[in-house]
Amino acid sequence: MGDVWPLVHAERAALIGDLGRLDDERWEEPSLCAGWTVHDVAAHLADTARTTRLGFLAGLARARFDFDRLNARGVARERGASPRETLERLRRVASRRSTPPAPLDSRLVEEIVHGEDIRRPLGLSHSYPSEAVVRSLRLQVRTSDSFGGARELVARTRLTATDADVSIGEGPEVRGPALSLLLAVSRRRVALDDLDGPGLTALAAAL
Repeated sequence: MGDVWPLVHAERAALIGDLGRLDDERWEEPSLCAGWTVHDVAAHLADTARTTRLGFLAGLARARFDFDRLNARGVARERGASPRETLERLRRVASRRSTPPAPLDSRLVEEIVHGEDIRRPLGLSHSYPSEAVVRSLRLQVRTSDSFGGARELVARTRLTATDADVSIGEGPEVRGPALSLLLAVSRRRVALDDLDGPGLTALAAAL
């Protein structure tokens, strides 16, 4: 288990590279996050990269402990007047090591899942380090649903990666690439198409 930050910084740099090659029109395409465009997700990533523990708690209190309201305010704050402006804001925070009050591996979940929220609708592919994906998957399945995880969601399902040495949980098995398992337990239904096994129907129903 090495330092998480080199992995996080590498993923931020890779996404900035992909975003930098997009025409402005593509920034306004829908992402995998319901109601958010590619531009909105990029702004959210700039916002969360700036977030500190105290800043998160203060912001959550101002949002009356509504996570959706907190995130919407962050997007509005960091979304520039143009994609270029937002991209520059993302560049300025790419090397930061600040974090909300959460396990450090949540920074990997943030970069990988939101990276796919942007890339998949745009038809972009990216090769994520296996270590980063597996660490993210392990964190998601031990984090409560109320905190954006999937502990209750997969309580009676066994998740087995076909491209990494990881199998988590007990019950009917769901098999597939570790990245697709991560996206599925992060409630991205598009990833279900990459999975199979006797537990898939129950997982899909739970989503």
